[in-house]
Amino acid sequence: MSDRVDPSGDLRSSLLAIVGRGSSSIADDEFDSLALAVFRRQYAGNEIYRAYCDRRAASPDNIKYWKEIPAVPTDAFKSAALICGDPANAVAIFKTSGTTGGTDRRGKHYFLDLSLYNAALRASFQRHLLPRGGRMRIVSLVPPPENARDSSLSHMVGEVIAEFGDPASSYFADTEGLDAAGLIGALRSAERAGEPLLLLGTSLAFVSLLDTVSDAGDPLRLPPGSRLMDTGGFKGLRRQVNRVSLYHGFDRWLGIPVEWCVNEYGMTEMSSQFYDAVAGDGKSLDRRHYSSPPWVRTVACDPESLEPLANGETGVLRHCDLANMDSVVAVQTADLGRVTDAGMELFGRASGAEARGCSLAAEELLSSHTLGKARY
Repeated sequence: MSDRVDPSGDLRSSLLAIVGRGSSSIADDEFDSLALAVFRRQYAGNEIYRAYCDRRAASPDNIKYWKEIPAVPTDAFKSAALICGDPANAVAIFKTSGTTGGTDRRGKHYFLDLSLYNAALRASFQRHLLPRGGRMRIVSLVPPPENARDSSLSHMVGEVIAEFGDPASSYFADTEGLDAAGLIGALRSAERAGEPLLLLGTSLAFVSLLDTVSDAGDPLRLPPGSRLMDTGGFKGLRRQVNRVSLYHGFDRWLGIPVEWCVNEYGMTEMSSQFYDAVAGDGKSLDRRHYSSPPWVRTVACDPESLEPLANGETGVLRHCDLANMDSVVAVQTADLGRVTDAGMELFGRASGAEARGCSLAAEELLSSHTLGKARY
């Protein structure tokens, strides 16, 4: 079915060219044109999404701007195969962690092709972690992709190690957890050799590492130029750890100054990532905002009506991600935040009452799925 919708691959090639421009901005009219092209493809080829749009009287005939494209709530990814074609043709299916609602209620993001996904993640990663180019020894606190094939984060780490890591790059985690002893041994070795490292991991994994080092009372002093990317929150952690404390811990116990630590914000339901800094740019934590890659637009929406809000107003965030070519281009989250000229700010998850509009939209999509008698 995907060949019928996009027989020449021209749209994918156009989007790959956009991503290949890296940090070059995209004019509003060009972004609208591309977003509407992706929407047309998805309306034609994504049966569940088309039924949802039809119930809203939305179609390529009457949608003129990216903000008008019907957005799919993230909860809908838990119950519907949102793909332009047959899910059996997917080359990859990434799943959410399942921390909310159990592992049987994991959201699934289907891909017919990973070329655009991989190009997008590599471009953003290089811009924020390796702005001067080159390769580094990368040390991962995330399991390798062969151990976690349905993890978008493991896939991302595998891609960036292959593209930007030197031959000594390695993993110190698997499905059983963190290899703290092996990891600390590798860090000590790099410390002695004066070899800068790039560390990648979840915030939870880094808390575990810091606990181990601080319990031993013997701080590491990783060489200048070492840097770190952390991602995710602190679900599952019994004690409260805020980002300021975590980043000061990186400085005190690993020897990586705050300005060399970058937070990445990503979602399984999206193909692109957000970063809050460029490694070494000197920005303090209180001056940071998440920047979007040029092929993503974000707007805060009213939690009840889901209507877009003015710049600077707080609401639930909606992302239009052109790299989501095979699924749905517009994704409605329940994350509270705002968008300003400086970038995107996150304030946590909306409560059940605050996210009422998202819940109703998810119910509407699933109702459309049933009424449309979709095969998936």
